[in-house]
Amino acid sequence: MATETSFTLKSNELGGQLANKHYANGMGYTGQNQSPQLYWEHAPAATQSFAVTIYDLDAPTGSGFWHWVVFNIPQNIHELAAGAGDPGKDLLPAGAIQSNTDAGMPGYIGAAPNDGPAHRYLITVHALSEKLELNKDATPALVGFNLHFVTLAKASLIVYGQKH
Repeated sequence: MATETSFTLKSNELGGQLANKHYANGMGYTGQNQSPQLYWEHAPAATQSFAVTIYDLDAPTGSGFWHWVVFNIPQNIHELAAGAGDPGKDLLPAGAIQSNTDAGMPGYIGAAPNDGPAHRYLITVHALSEKLELNKDATPALVGFNLHFVTLAKASLIVYGQKH
């Protein structure tokens, strides 16, 4: 009997909760503002590039909050190192573009949930049929709109973060 493999997103450092290093350094938080290590397996054969997004489903904005948007990751890359979201560290593969977050700047911005119940952080890798014709100034909504039309498959993780 043949078994199918499923496009899957994993992390060697994430469990069910964000670690302190994934939180913001500011706004009452003392985190390291470090994007998590991520890797994916079994992308569709037609994949031409990848995109990774991190989105707070529970941010008190009425529209959530985009913490990280990176696209045009080459098709032969299947992992992002911890801290790759720091534009100053040059840890992303050549050709990958980090566009603006909802904080108005490119790169990863750490979690900073308000008081109350835990927030859900949706981390998604998109397998794309082509590269996006966008640059680092693209808003998360514009990137999301463009992803909609070229996503072959996607895989996600949900982790939780709470004010501590």
